[in-house]
Amino acid sequence: MYKLSAVTKNYQKGRGSVAALRGVDLVVEDGEWLAIQGPTGQGKSTLLNILGGLDRPTSGAVEFDGRDLAQLRETQVTKVRAQSIGFVFQTFNLVPVLTALENVEAALVPLHVSAATRRQRAEMALAAVGLGDRLRHVPGELSGGQQQRVGIARALVKEPKVLLADEPTGNLDEDTRDEIIVLLETMWRERGLTMVFVTHDSTVARRAQRIGVMKNGRLGFKQSRLGPAPRVQADPAQVPERSSLQPPDLPDLSDLEDDDSEPADTITFD
Repeated sequence: MYKLSAVTKNYQKGRGSVAALRGVDLVVEDGEWLAIQGPTGQGKSTLLNILGGLDRPTSGAVEFDGRDLAQLRETQVTKVRAQSIGFVFQTFNLVPVLTALENVEAALVPLHVSAATRRQRAEMALAAVGLGDRLRHVPGELSGGQQQRVGIARALVKEPKVLLADEPTGNLDEDTRDEIIVLLETMWRERGLTMVFVTHDSTVARRAQRIGVMKNGRLGFKQSRLGPAPRVQADPAQVPERSSLQPPDLPDLSDLEDDDSEPADTITFD
């Protein structure tokens, strides 16, 4: 799926530059679930941006399905992003004046899908995340958990190969966080997705097959587990109302201290 080789990313800061990524090497296999943790400002979201084709590296190769995103024209990268990559954001990034259905339909517009097919697929995607009865509600009429479910439906409606998530549970309470992560795990299993999450929440990270740690623009690994992630305790055919996550033991990440020398993480939706 992904192969990154010696990837760097530098940002101009005044007359100098700041290194956000410093020679990152990474392989993400088809169907893998990778979580990335680390202190604020260490390059996590910069790496996610580059994986999603939202930014280009200063140097190095970013291979996605055998094509180097760093060498493609912008129109080509946009096509890859529209067809193959789904995004989930901490702040949901829903259009406030559009209904849940319209927000999800919007993801299919760049694919030139007919209006009737867009609507049908959006309805199915919302039903799959437990919002079949909220199609006509605008974001302001939905709870935070429901808004994130709309965001997940929008990401998955185009049937992407990979799902990239930047703090997908960061704005949610603990119970809603658990519902969302179980939903995502169910989707991962059923659809054979490749998933890469950035998260500060160790409970979320421990669900993944591997945990990477970004510090000072370099990527290391805290956990690498063979085989599938722990099975959810809910019927995969149903969207859970509540779920108690019981992750395996993992070394404490509290030894990672914030380093303000790097720029704050950002991710934008193109």
